Amino acid sequence: MSAADPPAGQDIRQAVQAARRLHRTGGGTVLDILLRAAGMPLAALAQRLGVAGVEVLSDDGAWQADFSRLDLGTSRQLAGVCLRPRAAAADTGADMRLALADPWDDDKVRRACAKLGTMPPLVAARGAQLEGWLGAPLQAVAGERERDSTRSDAAASGAAGTAASGPVVDFVDAALRAAYQEGASDVHFECDRGGVTVKLRHDGVMNRFARLDDPRLAEEVVSRIKVLAQLDITERRTPQDGRFRFAFGAASVDLRVSIMPSVFGEDAVLRLLDKAQLRGRDDAVTLDRLGFATENAERIRELALLPHGMLLVTGPTGSGKTTTVYALLSEVNTGLEKIITIEDPVEYELPGVLQIPVNERKGLTFAKGLRSILRHDPDRILVGEIRDPETAEIAVQSALTGHQVFTTIHANSLFDVTGRFRHFKLDMFGFMSSLNGVIVQRLVRRVCTGCAGTRPLTERERRWLATLTLSAEAVPAAAGCARCHGSGYQGRSVIAEVHTVDDRLRDLVTAHAPMSELRAHVAASGTVSLQAAAAALVLSGLTTGEEIRRVVGWQ
Repeated sequence: MSAADPPAGQDIRQAVQAARRLHRTGGGTVLDILLRAAGMPLAALAQRLGVAGVEVLSDDGAWQADFSRLDLGTSRQLAGVCLRPRAAAADTGADMRLALADPWDDDKVRRACAKLGTMPPLVAARGAQLEGWLGAPLQAVAGERERDSTRSDAAASGAAGTAASGPVVDFVDAALRAAYQEGASDVHFECDRGGVTVKLRHDGVMNRFARLDDPRLAEEVVSRIKVLAQLDITERRTPQDGRFRFAFGAASVDLRVSIMPSVFGEDAVLRLLDKAQLRGRDDAVTLDRLGFATENAERIRELALLPHGMLLVTGPTGSGKTTTVYALLSEVNTGLEKIITIEDPVEYELPGVLQIPVNERKGLTFAKGLRSILRHDPDRILVGEIRDPETAEIAVQSALTGHQVFTTIHANSLFDVTGRFRHFKLDMFGFMSSLNGVIVQRLVRRVCTGCAGTRPLTERERRWLATLTLSAEAVPAAAGCARCHGSGYQGRSVIAEVHTVDDRLRDLVTAHAPMSELRAHVAASGTVSLQAAAAALVLSGLTTGEEIRRVVGWQ
């Protein structure tokens, strides 16, 4: 590798860790050390640091310190400065950045974010830049941090039981704020022998966010989450579930909590439920906004507008089933009909819709709630998920007695759906008579438009496309940049099979026909398969073959 060639993604992460160790011994800022060690231009290093999730402060003078947001004393303690563009007003927060001597220092990032009330993009700065803003050499700033830390420790020793609560609260709050601001769907707190690691799930894929190296504080992190969710902090041997609402300034989000025991203590997973997402009709999620192909969207709308019967949305966990049924309800919610939902939990708020949360602790299950709903004169019913034979039976009877039922079930294909209901020991003639349609869907990541490239097809990809009577010379390739946090992907699109249930399919299922006959009938009906929809997404340049293989698989 020449001096002008930046190191690869894994190499730059190793170089960052080595530079951080030298930084702690007084060798300058992390950026100074990297520039000296790499022997490459600033722009080339900035390109590679984007893989590690950090920007590099340029020399063009476009940024200035904003001590109205992070005062000078705090900035010196953190060896970091809050920045804003010179053209931006001090109180707007537009394009705010946080420049640090070590932007990979989780503790300093958490403390700064707690002061700012937000998680701005992180920037690596050189010593000369920081010293100019802080008005003191970094060595003096480090000495000031040590004195302040000593005074803080002495004060904390006089407050019984408060010494550990500050960093724990800041750690949890920073993770939740980052998840909300970055659009993550889940926050994972994973405990091990040495501490706890926080990972955020973006677009269905896990990304590391922060690390706390202290087993005692790791236990307190889980306890903090239990307190927020009103769970039993003394119970550590059985799973627990709960929920709570977390405020982000003027905004707030509901979180569903799952605590699971492990060999190292307990792990926690928090699912973010932004109920406000569908609150206004102007912002309502529709099938078009979700990315359904035009032909599929029209077929789904036709099924959703039928006066009675059942429409099932199926797919594995995280495939967007709930969002799809909410989009359907948003489109049919004209105010002329009574719409009632029963969900666990209520994930989005819909205007003009009666939404009932399941509460199994109080005895309100899907089955019991659904029975009560039928006495409340509904026209359309949403059952959040069919989990057991009792709920399945009542949902089928509701669809057969003049109601329209939207619901979801965990299954991989149309054939798995019929197998699940057969496993429930339902009358298959009644079930198939009630069933109007099945939507089988998946979510695949889209390539980042900021760094997407192309590459030749592999031989395996050529064979895959050939089975679909398709061909191509090149396909998209995920590269990775700061905009997509080095993943090469940004956002997701839905792909789906939309099955309209006809009498022939009903006859085949109720007669226990062989799988080959069922597949032949589906193929002859003109349904676009998941494989074909996935290939179309690749050939249109929206995703990669690797992503399709990960989510759907190649036939």
